[in-house]
Amino acid sequence: MAGQDTSLTCNNGLTAPALSSLLQRIVDRLEARGISGRPIPPRSRSLTPPDGAPARQGKTPDGVVSLVGAGPGDPELLTLRAARLIAAADAVVYDHLVGEHILTLIRDDAERVYVGKEAGNHTLPQGEINTLLVRMAQAGKHVVRLKGGDPFIFGRGGEEIEELVQSGVRFEVVPGITAASGVSAYAGIPLTHRDYAQSCTFATGHLQDGTADLDWAALARPHQTVVIYMGIGALPQISKQLIAHGVPADTPAAAVQNGTTDHQRTVVATLGTLADALAEAGLRPPALLIVGQVVKLHHRLDWYQHALAEETA
Repeated sequence: MAGQDTSLTCNNGLTAPALSSLLQRIVDRLEARGISGRPIPPRSRSLTPPDGAPARQGKTPDGVVSLVGAGPGDPELLTLRAARLIAAADAVVYDHLVGEHILTLIRDDAERVYVGKEAGNHTLPQGEINTLLVRMAQAGKHVVRLKGGDPFIFGRGGEEIEELVQSGVRFEVVPGITAASGVSAYAGIPLTHRDYAQSCTFATGHLQDGTADLDWAALARPHQTVVIYMGIGALPQISKQLIAHGVPADTPAAAVQNGTTDHQRTVVATLGTLADALAEAGLRPPALLIVGQVVKLHHRLDWYQHALAEETA
C-alpha cells in the first residue's frame, strides 16, 4: 500500500528497507551458487482492459494461495520462502498476530486484507475468510494467507485449505516457527530438559465452543512441559483443573506477552498463583502460558530481556 511506514525498525536495528535488501542479497547469493527454491507464483495481470481496448478473450488465469506462517513476531524469524512469497504477492490476507515489521515486506501496489481475530472480536467469520481466499484465487491472483506462528498449529490452516481443495484452488503451505518454540526460546525457557521434562505438549485454551474443556489427565502427566496457546482468559479454570488432576500448585508457571518482539514481557509465578500475578502485572493477551519445572530456568537463561535492556541503556 502506498505510503506505508518504511521507518519501522526491527529488534536488531534493521529498518524495513534494509531487511528487504538483506533478503534479496541472500536470495542472490544462493542462486549464484546454484541453489534456488521452488518458483514464486507470477504476478497476476490486470483482468480489466484499459479504456478503449478490446476485452481479452479466454479463461481467467488460475490463481494460487500460499498459506504462510509468519513466525512469532520477530521478522528475522521468517523463513526465506515466506519472505519471498510475501514480497511477490498480489494480495495478502493477514491475521492480528502478524508482526508489523513483516507487513512492510508487502508490495506497495498489493491488496491488503485484515481478517484478524481478537478475544470477542472477529473481523470476519472463518467461513467468510475461506470464501474470500477462493474468490481471490479464482480471480487469478497470487494470494498469501499470512498467519502468525505456524498455520497448522492452532492456526486453522487445515480448515482453510480444505475449502481450497474443495474449490479446486491450487495452494502451498509454508511452515513458520510456532509461538511455543520461538517465545519459549526468547524467554529463556527450554521446553525439554533432561533434568526436568522429557516431553512437551501443546494445547489451546480456547476451543471452538468457547470452553477450555481439555484432556486434563494427559496434561497433568509428570515430567513434561505444557504450553497453552490463547489461555490467558481461561487461566483460572486451567489452573484449577490441572491442580485437581494432580499437578502440584507450586509447579513453576509463566506467561509471556508479545514474545520475540521488543515489547516482550514475562511473568513467572507458580501454577496456583499465576492468575493473581498476571492481574497484578496487568498482563493481557496475546500471551503464551508455559507450565512445568523448566520454567525455573528462566531467571538464569533469560538472554533476550538482558539484550533489550543493554540496547536501551
